[in-house]
This record gives sequence, C-alpha cells and structure tokens, in this order.
Amino acid sequence: MNWVEFSSDAFIAAFFLYCFGFLFYVIAVAGKKWSNRDPELHAKRWSRIAFVVSALGLAAHLTFFFTRWFGSGQIPTSNMYEFMTFLGMAIMIAFVIVNAIYRKPVLGMFALPLVVLIVAYASVFPQEVQPLVPALNSIWLKIHVTTAALGEAFFAVAFASGLMYLLRVVDFKGKSKKARRAQRWVEFTLYVIVVIIAFIATVFIFRGMGYQASFTQELVNIDARGVETTTVENVDYSMPPIFKPYNSEVVEMDSFLGLNKPLLETPGWMDGVNAGRKLNTIAWSILMGSLLYGLLRLALRKPLGAIIHPLMDGIDPEDLDEITYRAIAIGFPIFTLGALIFAMIWANIAWSRFWGWDPKEVWALITWLFYSAYLHLRLSRGWQGQPSAWLAVIGFVIVMFTLIGVNLVIAGLHSYAGVS
Repeated sequence: MNWVEFSSDAFIAAFFLYCFGFLFYVIAVAGKKWSNRDPELHAKRWSRIAFVVSALGLAAHLTFFFTRWFGSGQIPTSNMYEFMTFLGMAIMIAFVIVNAIYRKPVLGMFALPLVVLIVAYASVFPQEVQPLVPALNSIWLKIHVTTAALGEAFFAVAFASGLMYLLRVVDFKGKSKKARRAQRWVEFTLYVIVVIIAFIATVFIFRGMGYQASFTQELVNIDARGVETTTVENVDYSMPPIFKPYNSEVVEMDSFLGLNKPLLETPGWMDGVNAGRKLNTIAWSILMGSLLYGLLRLALRKPLGAIIHPLMDGIDPEDLDEITYRAIAIGFPIFTLGALIFAMIWANIAWSRFWGWDPKEVWALITWLFYSAYLHLRLSRGWQGQPSAWLAVIGFVIVMFTLIGVNLVIAGLHSYAGVS
C-alpha cells in the first residue's frame, strides 16, 4: 500500500467532514430560531450531529498525519503544506478540548470555518514529500513545531470566540461615533476573511484552468567585497500577471480575458526572484476579495456583521469572554515552551546559537510579548469584554503574519518552510 497516497485520501475526507460539520453547526444555531417545535431540542440534536461529524473529520485528519509520517519516514511538519495541515488539525484538537468544557455549539460555527480555511490554504502549496534539510533532521523539530502549533491553535479558538463576542455585543444599528467605529472594524475583519477565501478560490480556479506564464528575470547581485554579478532566473506564474517581475522579459504567457501581456511591472525596490510573483498574488487576492465582498454586500444589502449579529442572540457574551480568556490561558504556556524554549534548544543544535534575531524568531517573540501583555492587562488591569476580544483578534493576526508573512515574504533561516 502507498501510505502517502492513502494519507491524501484521508486528508480530502477530513476536509469534507469539516465542511459538513460546519453546516450542521449552522443548522443547530440558526435553525433554532426557525424550529416550529422545541428549539432547544433542535439545537441539541443538530449540535450532537455536528460534533460527531467534526470528530470524524478529526479522526480522518489524524489518519492523514500518521499515515503520511509512516509513508514518508519523517514527521509531516517540514514545509508549508505539512505545517498548515498540522495547524488545522491542532485547531480541531483545541476546539474539541474547549468545547468539552463549555459545550457552546455556536463556537463550532466559527471554529470549523477557520479549520476549513487553514486546510484549504495548505492545499495551495506543493504536496509532494520533500527530503529533510539537515537543520530539520532533529527530534527537537518534532517537539518545537508540534507544541508551538498547538499553542497557536488555542489562540485560534480565542480568535473565533473573540470575534463572536464582538459580533454579539457591537450595536450594528447604532449611530454614535463609537458604535460606527466598532462596526467598521468588525466589518474590516470580516472583509479580510473574505479576501483570504477569495485568494484560495482564485488559486484553485487558475490551477484548474492550467494557466501559466513564464518570465526571465535579470538580477544584479553585489557581494560583500562590492563585486557586481548578473544572473538570469526563470520565474513561473500560475495566475495572470498584473505585476510582472522587475527587469524581466516574457517567455510565454497564456491569454486571459484578452490579456496577453503584463499590465504593470513590479517596482525596482522589490527586486528579487519571487517579489513579483508575491506582489501579483497579493494584487489578485485583494481584487477578487473586494469583488466577492462587493457581491455579498449587493446580494445581502447589509454589512456582513449586521447579517451575522442576529445569530448571536441568546448567547451569553460573558461566556464568550470567558472562553477567549481560557483558550489563551491554556495556549500561552504551550506556545512559550514550543515557540521559544524548545525552539532555542533546536536552534543551538542546528545553528550553534540559541538566538540570532532571525525574522521568524523576532516575530515569535513579538507574538509571545503580545499575549503576555494580554494576560497582564486581563489579570492586573481588568481588561474584559470588548478590549479583551479585540486583543484576541489582533493577536491571531500577528500569529498568522508570523506563519505566512514571515515564511513567504521575509527571507531568513526559516525560509525553507515557505516552499511555494
């Protein structure tokens, strides 16, 4: 049996089970308002079904993880595809733990889409098993990555409950300056989520179309002695080039909607072999995300927050605030061990130093300091309610930048994780 191929089938099964679990949670929460019989019995029944289906999804995800590990001979956390799939699995584990404590079905309605997005995002990256570079061939990799991801998974659950809290308490009919400001920021958060969804959908649409464009880019390199050398690199695009690489020539380019040449050139200050492709991806993400958001607003004729807000009726905001705090309180020590202590031990083994101010190390420290400040403000200054919820949302944005922005945009010793 080819265990790696079997693991891919298990991964697909997990993805669809998560999708169905989310739909069943929506039925449990939203259908409660429309049930002609006992609303509580309706919610309980569908919540139970949703949890069972989600748990089956987690079982399939665990099957993917261990069969890929067995088939490849190495723990599947060594590149962006494997790490993001592991993070999605860790979020599900964190959700199951928090749900076992609080038993709030509405949490599943927000946590499951986050898992689906993470899993879908992972599928954007190459899925082939890649041999470990020497720095990754260490037991400390397994300990460092898995514990760091588990800590981040609890932060993700806190993000979900924090966003739910804001959708529950923000007055979407208010006309005051404070109410409008809160409405705008909640709506902007939802807009960013729509942009991420559009990015994933756009990648798969163009991949399904088999779109390709190729360029040759001339790069000027200056070494430590000031000697200038010129190299020519091939750059391949899988989406139509709104921005072509700086100082490049078209080799071949598929036509798309009559577009048979790049619209713009990447600015010179972004010179680099992957800079143009990354800028092009960002441009397509914002373009398609804005289009999707505009279509949703046109169809619904209301801000997205105002549409979701009524679903939060009957949910005790204090429960959501407590879930947010508890999730961060559980995740923080796990993240501290994984992302800092175990990471420094591994860094000393791999690079002969505990700390080197690598971009990934710096942003891991920023994340740790941010959540340290959250706990300090919560416990010492009494920051609860909306301030606490906003910090939970912002904190997870920092986590995602550390995972995605640093890996894919900023070069460093951790750049091997950003295979794209």
